[in-house]
Amino acid sequence: MLTIIITAYREEKTIGQAIEAFLAQDLPQDWELLVVCPDDETAAAAAPYAVRDGRIRCLRDAGKGKPAALNLALSAARGEWVILSDGDVYIGSGAIRALLAAFDDPKVGIVSGRPISLNPRHTMLGYWSHLLVDAGAHRQRSLRAARREFLECSGYLYAFRRALVGPIPEDSLAEDGLISYRVWQQGFRTAYAPEAVVYVKYPTSYQDWMKQKIRSTGGYAQVYARGSPGMRSFWREAIHGAWSALRYAQSPKELFWTLLLFLARVHLWLQVWRDVKWRKKTFAAVWQRVNSTK
Repeated sequence: MLTIIITAYREEKTIGQAIEAFLAQDLPQDWELLVVCPDDETAAAAAPYAVRDGRIRCLRDAGKGKPAALNLALSAARGEWVILSDGDVYIGSGAIRALLAAFDDPKVGIVSGRPISLNPRHTMLGYWSHLLVDAGAHRQRSLRAARREFLECSGYLYAFRRALVGPIPEDSLAEDGLISYRVWQQGFRTAYAPEAVVYVKYPTSYQDWMKQKIRSTGGYAQVYARGSPGMRSFWREAIHGAWSALRYAQSPKELFWTLLLFLARVHLWLQVWRDVKWRKKTFAAVWQRVNSTK
């Protein structure tokens, strides 16, 4: 059996598209889809799908954050395989088939999909999103998968064997990286399915960009990430990512935006060091809603 989990919060305008994209897939015979949300608006938008098909359920979490919502959903999940996604993104055709195909290898415990940016490349923030998902995440995951090395799965779309994942610490800022690491620690491979595409709208303001990146990057400054072979750091980015980022630019304007991104990443890591490592801000203080991605 397959369990699909969609976590959402105040995403009543996009949850329908997220659900319909899954229902349009070539699903296995036995499946269930769980929408987990704390708010009435999202629950109301998801309710008609649950009425139409009993395999779709809406669970109400306590609004303590994504890790707590995932723990609730995982406790209710009946599937041997679990696919995780978000209520403000939607998957492409054939995504589920591509994810599940990776488990034909019994040594694979978790597999990542491939985020694709919906933002226009002709704006600076839009260009940053394309650079980071193409020259950054896609390139690194492809290289690591080819070498059968550890890779971090994308929180926008990934799948794993249910038996390998236990409760998630509720203050974890990067639960996707943490789950990937825990599966790898048990002797299973972390795989990449680039054909499993998920379409994502990224931040359109620098303030929202910083909010999103602090909470995702900050997870790698927490104790849970220590020892992970894929743990992010400022120096790893500088050494392994700078050249591919510069090569990604196709015009002088994009090259200039790339240089500004380098400065933004310095700003980001300074903020992470201050807020997560030094001040040790709470999960609620670091995990702030990003409205421009909805």
